[in-house]
Amino acid sequence: MEINTLLARAGTGFDPTTGAISMPVYQCATFAHPALGQSTGFDYSRSANPTRSALESTFAAIEGGAGASAFASGLAAIDAVLRLFAPGDKIVVTEDIYGGSVRLFEQFHKVCGIEPLFVDTTDLLATEKLLALDGVKAIFIEVPTNPLLKVADVSALAAIAKRHDRLVIVDNTFLTPVFFRPFEYGADITVYSATKYIGGHNDVVAGLAVAKDKKIAERIAYVQNATGAILGPQDSWLILRGLKTLALRLKVQESNAKIIADYLLGHKNVRKVYYPGIEGTQSHRNLRCTASGYGAMLAFEVDDFSRVERVLSGLKIISFAESLGGVESLITFPSRQTHADIDEETRERLGINDRLLRLSVGIESINDLLADLAGVLD
Repeated sequence: MEINTLLARAGTGFDPTTGAISMPVYQCATFAHPALGQSTGFDYSRSANPTRSALESTFAAIEGGAGASAFASGLAAIDAVLRLFAPGDKIVVTEDIYGGSVRLFEQFHKVCGIEPLFVDTTDLLATEKLLALDGVKAIFIEVPTNPLLKVADVSALAAIAKRHDRLVIVDNTFLTPVFFRPFEYGADITVYSATKYIGGHNDVVAGLAVAKDKKIAERIAYVQNATGAILGPQDSWLILRGLKTLALRLKVQESNAKIIADYLLGHKNVRKVYYPGIEGTQSHRNLRCTASGYGAMLAFEVDDFSRVERVLSGLKIISFAESLGGVESLITFPSRQTHADIDEETRERLGINDRLLRLSVGIESINDLLADLAGVLD
């Protein structure tokens, strides 16, 4: 089946007892055994729950993987993947990734002996030098990056990684399987903050990790069970519901984002616009041959710090709030919010300065969104 059909039927056909079209919420902690030595396949909801299992098998099929595990957040999913590695291992990491992921690498796994090697993964030569180092086990790529929307050439990086026998991990939160399918371009593991586009309604926090190889998928599932950072049944149902409209939402959101990016590019009070759909940019060149869309996230730099507060306090439709990917448009100030844990010198070097704003474009009328931005930028 094609992806749009898989999405529309997310959770359908998983309850043969009643024939329920919507997968029921199995709100229970434990399950009765038919007899000694027998099991229904479900024993305790930390290990498996029918609603979560429906989500996991559905998403594995959507992604084209051997297995998926659903977690309590995107960071919990990344944490589980990082637990595949051992003290002394090194992981090459995209340098301008989500601040929470940086914190996870630097303040938790690094102290346990797993060393992150941060690099601009759009620079293939610099990345290959690190991948060739002794002790490197994997590369972690965020595509596009958060918040500067840089797009690395995943296919080229995967080819380099395979030459050196390294795993390829891709955080595909911004594009989702609708626009980009990392396994088709050499990835071994994909991770998602399902809170974002996959859930799509800003009403649930969740994460997903998918592996192409069955043994890796089983190992991630083992970590999930052992550490217990599971997604509950009600939240699993909400993610299944979100999947059904994912492709439809993204179509409108991307259309709005393209128009807003063009508007911002021509605005006298905007210095820079970051959006992979802008033709002529390296991000656009790297994405156009592999992806079917450019997403609905963009960032822009205003001319002066004083304008930032006026924008954030003056918007009427676009909400000043963290997170992204929901049907409502949200704007964020990365240097004070999502990336505040990164030291100022590193933020400035990367371009995450005190004039940069990140915009998650929703499904509202494009005319209303443009009028809202004009009201605070003009």
